[in-house]
Amino acid sequence: MESDPVDKILAQWRQERPDLDVSPMGIIGRVTRLAKHLEQAIQETFSEFGLTVGEFDVLATLRRAGRPYQLSPTELFNTLMVSSGTMTHRVDRLEQAELVQRIPDLSDRRGIQIKLTDKGFDVIEKAVEAHVVNEHRILRGLDESEREVFTHLLRKLLLSFEA
Repeated sequence: MESDPVDKILAQWRQERPDLDVSPMGIIGRVTRLAKHLEQAIQETFSEFGLTVGEFDVLATLRRAGRPYQLSPTELFNTLMVSSGTMTHRVDRLEQAELVQRIPDLSDRRGIQIKLTDKGFDVIEKAVEAHVVNEHRILRGLDESEREVFTHLLRKLLLSFEA
């Protein structure tokens, strides 16, 4: 099997600290390095639409919510696991680009809803299609059975953190 840069790091640690089981460094190191590569590859696609990863997430969350494609700011930041300040910044930028609008919340006179505009709907439809094509390209190195195993293992690890 071919070696990667993490193998060299592990070999160095095994040489210098044979008393430590550094095998977790291999998994965590690869996941960390892979996350950086994935983020870059994904951002390249979103840049074609003038979006950041975070802005795509807002638009995609509104789109997934179904008609009328609107949510409260609280629903948005709870779904996206970001602070209210981060969410406000993203919504401000998307509103300036006319991709979302703030509208009164009819069920709470003090509240607002964030709603996709027609332009925002068109952008997210095209961006999500390009994103899915890109994700298939990114995963082309794994066959279907490897993807299933990888999905199972990632889900298991994620659930251990989010339980």
